[in-house]
Amino acid sequence: MARKREKGFPPTPEPLPVAVVDNHTHLESIADVLPDGVADPGLTGHLEQGRAVGVDALVQIGCDLDSARWSVQAAQEHPVLVAGVAIHPNEAVLHAGVREVAPDGLEPDPAPRHQVSLDDAIAEIAELARADRVRTVGESGLDYFRAGELGRAAQRESFRAHIALAKELDLPLQIHDREAHEDVLAVLAADGAPARTVFHCFSGDAAMARECVARGYYLSFSGTVTFSKSEELRRAAAEAPLDHVLVETDAPYLTPHPYRGRPNAPYLVPVTLGVIASVREEPLEALCTAVRTTSEALYGPW
Repeated sequence: MARKREKGFPPTPEPLPVAVVDNHTHLESIADVLPDGVADPGLTGHLEQGRAVGVDALVQIGCDLDSARWSVQAAQEHPVLVAGVAIHPNEAVLHAGVREVAPDGLEPDPAPRHQVSLDDAIAEIAELARADRVRTVGESGLDYFRAGELGRAAQRESFRAHIALAKELDLPLQIHDREAHEDVLAVLAADGAPARTVFHCFSGDAAMARECVARGYYLSFSGTVTFSKSEELRRAAAEAPLDHVLVETDAPYLTPHPYRGRPNAPYLVPVTLGVIASVREEPLEALCTAVRTTSEALYGPW
């Protein structure tokens, strides 16, 4: 008889020796992905569970207009949170109302689009980014997984606007980079990266990690570093200077091994940190201390 697949939240890991920051999470989305019958602890529940294992500070990311508004409000109400706001590259395509030509040459269905234009959406993000508890612009960047040429052009337009906003407000920029490494680096070089630039959910190899570090960028590692086929990513995590390494959940996505397919939440940061410490062959306490120090240097004290 086949073993029944677990679908609820994974078990609680051992607490960390030093409290750390979850560099990137989407707490507003966790309830939306839970399977039937799995209870949601709610915002305060997730924060309490994180604190219990040593994740007592979080960067809550809102990457569309609704979640950006939610993130600012949540950060104002919960001192353990600071917020990041942006238009995700895939959202930028919808705001731009791009209609791509199908690969087979047939006319596609009319592209879905948001009622708010891309310019107006970015303008609202620029206002939200001025709130007291907003500490980063992000996530913004390029996502070539689905976008065609027109969509990619809209993403580049949005990305450049977010780069300019981060520099204007002297805020860190959190990068979204999916299958677009060369172009992301090219745009940052052409426009000039903000003084503090973080590759959220870093997905490059060791060579790209070296290039990013040479430019002064920071690398945030998620649960993907624990996946069985992520040898190149683990090499990047092993080689990156300690003071350029961050950790994140990207919850509710990218749940670390051996819990892939189950919901992710900030309390699972210790699972990912344990793997990073192992591949770096350094004490977990030293890694946690460095992650905390670098996070506060980037975003300020909580």
